[in-house]
Amino acid sequence: MTENDCVIKEMKADELSLLGDLFNYRDIDEMIHENGRRISRGEIAIFSLFAGERLAGELRVAYVHEDAQFASRGRRAYLYAFRVHRDLRGRGLGTRLLGGVLDRLAKAGYTEFTVGVEDDNPRARALYERFGFLSCVARQYEEYQGDGYEYDLLLKTI
Repeated sequence: MTENDCVIKEMKADELSLLGDLFNYRDIDEMIHENGRRISRGEIAIFSLFAGERLAGELRVAYVHEDAQFASRGRRAYLYAFRVHRDLRGRGLGTRLLGGVLDRLAKAGYTEFTVGVEDDNPRARALYERFGFLSCVARQYEEYQGDGYEYDLLLKTI
């Protein structure tokens, strides 16, 4: 399978259970409820990369955030939960997904993009830098389903 065999789609709320193939959620029902509600409100979108019928990756986009450093509707979008299925990594699929989502957002009028990257993920940091995420605008800490994450919030502008 190559990146050319894949299609990027915006997920609908009734497809969210598929995301359990990419991440081991402690409470998948909570994730589905929370994200389904945020999708219906237009606060986020979840872009998925499908290889045929198989979910190969995801990238979530927040259009609004309580902290304007992350997102501001119509101007700055926050990218997060960027995952490619473990057995499909190293094939350019993440590059395809990130590039495709950035193109869609730029066509929708977004000119600034943020993404968080943890210190122990040099491959992701290198990918983001190749795409122009060069400025660190903040150091952040957050928790999700009991796990804590500290990361740099990187900015790209076009």
